[in-house]
Amino acid sequence: MEMINKRGYLKEDFRLFHIRDQVELELGYHYHEFDKIVVFLTGNVTYVVEGKAYFLKPWDILLVPHNQIHRPIIDPSEPYERIILWVNADYLRDHCLGGDDLRQCFTMAEEKSFSLIRPENADRVTLMKQLNTVESAMGAQEFGHELLSRTTFLQFMIELNRIALKDHTAMVKEAFRSDPKLEEIIAYVNANLEKDLSLESIARQFYMSKSYLMHKFKEMTGYSAHKYIQQKRLIQAAELIRDGVPVVEAGQRCGYGDYSAFLRAFKTAQVKLTLNLSPSVIRFR
Repeated sequence: MEMINKRGYLKEDFRLFHIRDQVELELGYHYHEFDKIVVFLTGNVTYVVEGKAYFLKPWDILLVPHNQIHRPIIDPSEPYERIILWVNADYLRDHCLGGDDLRQCFTMAEEKSFSLIRPENADRVTLMKQLNTVESAMGAQEFGHELLSRTTFLQFMIELNRIALKDHTAMVKEAFRSDPKLEEIIAYVNANLEKDLSLESIARQFYMSKSYLMHKFKEMTGYSAHKYIQQKRLIQAAELIRDGVPVVEAGQRCGYGDYSAFLRAFKTAQVKLTLNLSPSVIRFR
């Protein structure tokens, strides 16, 4: 059975990686507890986010909100260059002012179930300059470099949100591949994690056979429907526990009626969770 693991730990408010490689790299499906921005520069890469496949072009931007399951499919015959930003969602929320939410681009991606932004040429130039400034500031050591890093990063997020608000990439059909019925099923699962989500129940809800549901889910997402449901329940339970909800209650609120079954599921899925500890304060360093 395929595994869907958590990848990466963010102890800062944000982190930037500029990576260029050409290797046989096959990443499995995974998720992060932080928001993720991928700025695609070169290569031949298809990115799958929550069952939807995006065919990337240079300077495409992919927004992956925390806890969304995703993976890149990389052609190793071409160099793959990208800029990746890991972002603490609370840091963005802390810098909202006058009703402007710097996480709005991620919220829109979640609500629309669409993660791809394809900026216009003028916007690409602006983003390129801002990213270069952020990268330079984060790599510097002179006076004020940390303040400059924060300032330029926030400027980048402002511009990214402005671009996201006017973006119409969802109308470009050749930019992605999806199945509308599967999107409905995934949305239903995520909105009803506390309810009966047996495959038989979902199949009845969407007027299809259980075998067809299993086949379609696996075909479009690359992982089984059962595994997806289990993983989403465990992710939500982990968030509830970090927010102070008692372990038993967290399991019940995520569809686990039996406490021992809940703990076994955590162990089987290799979800590492520290209990009885408050969430650590995350700061940029």
